[in-house]
Amino acid sequence: MYREICIKPLDWLLYKWYDVNGNLREGLRWLDQAEADLKTARDCLKDGNYYASAFFSQQAAEKALKGFLYSKGYRALITHSVVELVEESSKFSEGFKRLLDYARELDRHYIGSRYPNFYPSGAPYKYYTKEMGELCLNYAESILTEVKRFLQR
Repeated sequence: MYREICIKPLDWLLYKWYDVNGNLREGLRWLDQAEADLKTARDCLKDGNYYASAFFSQQAAEKALKGFLYSKGYRALITHSVVELVEESSKFSEGFKRLLDYARELDRHYIGSRYPNFYPSGAPYKYYTKEMGELCLNYAESILTEVKRFLQR
């Protein structure tokens, strides 16, 4: 049985179909990719590619949260906002609310880590530091840890 829902009026980015039975297999599939992205973020950090580490950290958090929501029955999540995904996930567990500040930081790196026109001059890789890469990686790890509490293999 499917039910159509929309988080906020006119918010097509979070539009989804909801399956009341959930889909653990799909959730685990997304978590698997999230873990691969987290490994890539670690590798990029080690190699000094801090901008890429920040981006892959954001991707890992986004995919892990989508996996959690797919396991709860969501069918199509079209947002890339970690904040929106954390807010939606917190409807199932209050523990996600403590991750909102982490989500806000990670959202900054979805575009800023890749596009030069995000900055007044230069390329994104010139703006990223080791500390920024480490911070994003730590935040993504915290989000994956929370998701894994619910999606055990």
